[in-house]
Amino acid sequence: MSPAKPKVLFLIPARGGSKGLPAKNIRPMNGKPLLHWTVKTALESLEDVDGRVVVSTDNEEIAAVAKSSGAEIPFMRPPELARDESTSMEVVLHALEFFAKQGESFDYICMLEATSPQRDKDDVLCALNLLMQTPRAESIVGISAAESSHPAFLALKDEKHFIRPYEGEKFVFKRRQEIDEVYFFEGSLYISAVAALKKKQSFYHEKTLGYEIPKWKSYEVDDLVDFLIIERLMKAKEEGLLF
Repeated sequence: MSPAKPKVLFLIPARGGSKGLPAKNIRPMNGKPLLHWTVKTALESLEDVDGRVVVSTDNEEIAAVAKSSGAEIPFMRPPELARDESTSMEVVLHALEFFAKQGESFDYICMLEATSPQRDKDDVLCALNLLMQTPRAESIVGISAAESSHPAFLALKDEKHFIRPYEGEKFVFKRRQEIDEVYFFEGSLYISAVAALKKKQSFYHEKTLGYEIPKWKSYEVDDLVDFLIIERLMKAKEEGLLF
């Protein structure tokens, strides 16, 4: 008898009040609304797990795009959770509470931001499997290696434009082979055991793993420049130039 598949809530937050790039969640990217690509990844991930793909939004137009892409809209996000200062964790807990009231529970929650369209089902499922197979681990988040933004290559600038090292007292330039690898949180995936998330109300803690995402997949849409870069990268992937 094969083991039971984990039950996963794939939650995609997509509010309507974007300021950096208005209506970015439904802006056409590579022929489809930006939101479509993350919904597609979540739906493909259901091939290996049980669960639901849900978009949390306060916007009717975004809801219509989500439904046409194959996602569920079992609720509309309340206005108080769609403000600039609203947090992703509030949105996640709201969704879990909604389903709990319906008598439905999940083993894991996987939050996928629509602004990171390049991660695919292999990334999601590999991250989930790593989490499930690692003793004591309770969550996993996407990380990517810092390159030009490594602390060793950064500087601070004062009001008179003089610069000083970000780290240490003297400028010391080392080869990349001589410095420790550091990572930044690239934002494409967040997965947690539901019980742990409800208790800690965070994806980040002492039992969090990092799943490494390559540089070209780590770009996320904050403004038009990001959007144009990602669109070109997606076309390069289709052309077989990226793997």
